Amino acid sequence: MDFKSLMSAQISKAKAPLKPEEPTKKYLKRSEVEAQRQAAYLAEQKAAEAARIEKLQQKRKHEEDEAERTRVREEKKRRLAEESSKRRELEAEEEERKRRKRLGLPELVKEEVKEEVKEVVEKKRVWEGSIPTTLEPVEEKDMKVDQLNVPGKDDIEGREFLFRQLASYFNMVLRAWEVALARRTEDVKASYQGKQAYNSMVLAKDNMKAMFRKMEAGELEQDILKPVVEIVHAAQERRYVDANDGYLRLSIGNAAWPIGVTMVGIHERSAREKLHDGDTAHIMSDETTRKYLQSIKRCLSFAQTRWPPDDQLQLMG
Repeated sequence: MDFKSLMSAQISKAKAPLKPEEPTKKYLKRSEVEAQRQAAYLAEQKAAEAARIEKLQQKRKHEEDEAERTRVREEKKRRLAEESSKRRELEAEEEERKRRKRLGLPELVKEEVKEEVKEVVEKKRVWEGSIPTTLEPVEEKDMKVDQLNVPGKDDIEGREFLFRQLASYFNMVLRAWEVALARRTEDVKASYQGKQAYNSMVLAKDNMKAMFRKMEAGELEQDILKPVVEIVHAAQERRYVDANDGYLRLSIGNAAWPIGVTMVGIHERSAREKLHDGDTAHIMSDETTRKYLQSIKRCLSFAQTRWPPDDQLQLMG
């Protein structure tokens, strides 16, 4: 390039208009500030919603896993029960053969043996539940007890059905209690309060077995059965305060308690006899009875959290 061309290029470049610089904003409009604030708020809400959904998904997965574990346990228990039933059937069949041989009776054909064995086994069938029992469970719609018509000792069929209702109800409560404790997080389960709650459930279940055995034998005392029916009836109607009052009447009774000085010289015998007139709280003197009545109280405490009352005044303290 010659000198003339180079100078022409430099002159043209010098004459080119300068590109104006974009001014920098020192202030933002109120609408722009509001838009930025709204965008930040929406982003925060979106993140919180995503976290909530993730937490719900984790909780649902935990519940599904727990339900699957429960199903596997129940299936295993059912399979073991069937195997045990078959084993008892074979043992009963063998005993029948030995008995007939000992008495010189003819051998039964296999079908007849099965029928007799089946009848024996069915009479002793154990129904699975939180507390296994020979009392056949009833449907939940049939668990409602009638406190006004408690069958007497002579009404064997009526008492048996009532015992089935009570056993079914308490097994339902205990089962719901077990499931509620199983759904807690591992941190809660491992805490002191979590372990105490689990131990309370296990203790209630163990102590209530004595009442189940009495009902199976038809030997639950009438003076205990009637108050228990009253308590369960109130609990089924979600009147937990009334149920607790029934428990207190059963456990404490209406006996007069000595207050202040009772040693009153020559009047001592007469005065002390008057203090103990009327009903006495003798129920709690039996250790086994005291324990299963306390288990009923623990079931009431759980039931009011699982099936809360419509009237908040019916919540026990």
